[in-house]
Amino acid sequence: MDRIIVRGNGPLSGQIPIAGAKNACLALMPATLLSEEPLTLTNAPRLSDIRTMTELLASLGAEVTQLQGGKVLASGCHGEINPVADYEIVRKMRASNLVLGPLLARLGHAVVSLPGGCAIGARPMDIHIEALEALGAQIELKEGYLHAKTQGGLKGAVHEMRFASVGATENFLMAASLAKGTSVLKNAAREPEIVDLANCLRAMGAQISGDGTSTIEIQGVDLLHGATHPVVTDRIELGTYMLAPVIAGGEVECIGGRIDLIAAFCEKLDLAGISVTETDKGLKVKNRGDRIKAVDVVTEPFPGFPTDLQAQLMAALCTAEGTSVLEEKIFENRFMHAPELMRMGANIEVHGGHATVHGVSKMKGAPVMATDLRASVSLILAALAAEGETEVRRVYHLDRGYERLVRKLSAVGADIERIHE
Repeated sequence: MDRIIVRGNGPLSGQIPIAGAKNACLALMPATLLSEEPLTLTNAPRLSDIRTMTELLASLGAEVTQLQGGKVLASGCHGEINPVADYEIVRKMRASNLVLGPLLARLGHAVVSLPGGCAIGARPMDIHIEALEALGAQIELKEGYLHAKTQGGLKGAVHEMRFASVGATENFLMAASLAKGTSVLKNAAREPEIVDLANCLRAMGAQISGDGTSTIEIQGVDLLHGATHPVVTDRIELGTYMLAPVIAGGEVECIGGRIDLIAAFCEKLDLAGISVTETDKGLKVKNRGDRIKAVDVVTEPFPGFPTDLQAQLMAALCTAEGTSVLEEKIFENRFMHAPELMRMGANIEVHGGHATVHGVSKMKGAPVMATDLRASVSLILAALAAEGETEVRRVYHLDRGYERLVRKLSAVGADIERIHE
């Protein structure tokens, strides 16, 4: 099993290119099930999760081709469609549930296994089910599979979600695009990935308005056509690499970065004493002092502070001046990185959904184990400024969300290598 070795090596300097958004691409790819014509996605990230979604779509009858080293995905679904999303594929990735809405819209029936993914909480499917049932779907759970069907196709409806679920919003958008009549989704998720999906669906001929707000309206159409769509910048990868010079010192320019994608995150960096400036190419991050200041964080749906950057910011706050309190309000069990950071000398107390981080002057290298995708990279970040050598094990998690991480960090001066075993 591969591992990554990091040695604290002083300040960083240079540029890091930011890939297309994993979470956006994983929602865009199932949209190919909505049309017989091809959908081409540019700026696609090269990740294991993308390969898993490719495998899933192929099992359903779609043809997915990777071009230009995987940066472009061309897919089409013009033949016979298999309505069954098998457990052996779906168990690998949470986003597999995003084929449910498109299959229902295209076929009127689907059998989709309950999904897997990182072990960071239950993340139940009930919000997805309620949203699709509002459109007329009948869904029943049998032996770990969701058996869904419609009578006469999906029909437009008004539905208010009890939680602004990103995945449920995406499933509703895709399903409602081919439903008969007008649909309105209230308390919809507002994330940039939702806007990106809506932009793609509009390019395919869908009639959608209000994306980026809490109320989205969809006027169903009879069919969608092919399109070419660029995947939006990955705001989580962006925030992760912005923290590298925060922790190790120095100055790094993140190519393709945009403040509007992570405004709440940038506000916390400013409070911590970090300079973030816009450039012609992206965002430049510079540590203005030796130690950052402690800040408090509450994770919230967009436009609030993203839960997917909580672990990484915690790594930075481990050596901040003062005490920081982080409250996780999106997922339970999302402080599993805290014990591993404590192995490196961090002073952290976890009580339920709260973590209190007392800043220490220095972290020390140690053998640590990754528990999920974002926890993995938080340990790498902490190791950039730790004394000595840190060995991070179970790094296969990283391959799900970070494209060529070792190469990108090495290019700005980090002493990091991946050991293949």
